[in-house]
Amino acid sequence: MAAQLDGKKVAFLATDGVEQSELDKPWEAVQQAGATPELVSIKSGEIQAFNHLDKSDTKPVDRTVGDANADDYDALVLPGGVANGDFIRADEQAVEFTRRFFEAGKPVGAICHGGWVMIEADAVRGRTVTSWPSLKTDLRNAGAKWVDQEVVTDKGLVTSRNPDDLPAFCGKLVEEIAEGRHQRQTAGV
Repeated sequence: MAAQLDGKKVAFLATDGVEQSELDKPWEAVQQAGATPELVSIKSGEIQAFNHLDKSDTKPVDRTVGDANADDYDALVLPGGVANGDFIRADEQAVEFTRRFFEAGKPVGAICHGGWVMIEADAVRGRTVTSWPSLKTDLRNAGAKWVDQEVVTDKGLVTSRNPDDLPAFCGKLVEEIAEGRHQRQTAGV
């Protein structure tokens, strides 16, 4: 798997409150597969990661979303964390940044509360997805078919429920990034 993603660049969109394992494990997976991950955030400096409700490590931000261009990346990852998902979906630039990946048919991975960002970007209509269970109604109201599965792949979109799903999520994420662009990913964009 070492050279599977050589030359690819992957944006990880996160801020304070990100679930550390849902940032770290996919980051390590794409990096081990040869891609260059980059932390894009709604703020500069560092973000505070969490292990559930407890503070964990801080992570250095590579680029703010205002300075990032979706065209410069091959894929997007939306890690979870309740506060992270809520803060990101409330930022218009972050939502537009996310929407651009769907419009371009680029692979997107979302785990746990990362689904909130996709809802705000109107990118789940007609898609089959999974998430943290409390997002089920939100996703259905946004036009998605929600299922309770470890990992779901739908035309380049990879979704999972929680940190326990990370091995399956990371494997499918790398596979979809290696596959590359897909046709328009959603009817909503």
